[in-house]
Amino acid sequence: MARLIRRRSGKAGLPPGTPVHVGERKVEELKITLIDYDEEQFQERPISAAEVRPFKETSTVTWINVDGVHDVATIAAIGDQFDLHPLVVEDLSSTGQRPKVEEYDEHLYVVLRMLTCSDESGHVEAEQVSILLARNVVLTFQERPGDVFDAVRDRIRTAKGRIRRMGPDYLVYSLIDAVVDNYFLVCEKLGECVEPLHEELVTAPTPASLHRVHELKGEVLNLRKVLWPLREVVSSLERSESQFFRRATRLYLRDVYDHTIQVIDTIETYRDVIAGMVDLYLSSVSNRMNEVMKVLTIIATLFIPLTFIAGVYGMNFRYMPELGWKAGYPAVLAVMAVVAGAMLLYFRKKGWL
Repeated sequence: MARLIRRRSGKAGLPPGTPVHVGERKVEELKITLIDYDEEQFQERPISAAEVRPFKETSTVTWINVDGVHDVATIAAIGDQFDLHPLVVEDLSSTGQRPKVEEYDEHLYVVLRMLTCSDESGHVEAEQVSILLARNVVLTFQERPGDVFDAVRDRIRTAKGRIRRMGPDYLVYSLIDAVVDNYFLVCEKLGECVEPLHEELVTAPTPASLHRVHELKGEVLNLRKVLWPLREVVSSLERSESQFFRRATRLYLRDVYDHTIQVIDTIETYRDVIAGMVDLYLSSVSNRMNEVMKVLTIIATLFIPLTFIAGVYGMNFRYMPELGWKAGYPAVLAVMAVVAGAMLLYFRKKGWL
């Protein structure tokens, strides 16, 4: 489960706009990758922070991706070269940001949470992705290498679709769309965990099942924290009259908004199902306990008259009837068997068995 609170003690007392890394360091060295393209040409290569300035004023579309946000000096240097607002530079290294969109005079700032489902543990992992849209430049900042943008890169490399003919706003749309589409994969992984667990709780619930229910509940709560603000972000981009998004691109954002609503509906369904799983577990355990108590109660009830008979003939009086009877012992056992059988037939007739 993701940590609910991130340590921010290092930022206490500092003036606004001071970049301080908040969060886990997930990569050793910061890596910068350049993709520059238009309809006719394309180039992709790694670059250093000192090489990014010439691409600020190009006529082509430039996508600069930064993997690693712990190096606040390099992040601040990139911010200076692209005239980023100090508050934006501060947020880039603070990985606990809520999904949001902020518009400044020279750039548009979007924060998203990129979700991945670990194949080893099955847990959902979240990573902050910051997207900045300037004149012809798109800057993306990620906590570590590896993302959900490979399909976007492939379309740029092979000139598939309209991405090479469109501007940087369409690239930002494509990146947001890739993040949202990946949420469907995460939901499918959650569904693969929820359905078998539901069957397990009905047939053979164990304390380990209840522990897994609580883990899934925490993951769904974290997903809700990501998705509800994202809904506001996409809606704001779609409905705004921002100078950074053309009308034609805002039509595509409407499709992203629809996908966001679908994911939210799915997560809300899982939330309701998981919330009912705790009650289902308690009911299943209670039913099993009732079955056990029912069997034990029937056994105890059967032995009450048998114990009475055995107790009567266990008294050591000298002049008791049948003590000298040769067939007394087997006769008493037969009476006990008849009493027990009659009680069982009576219980079955009443529907207690």
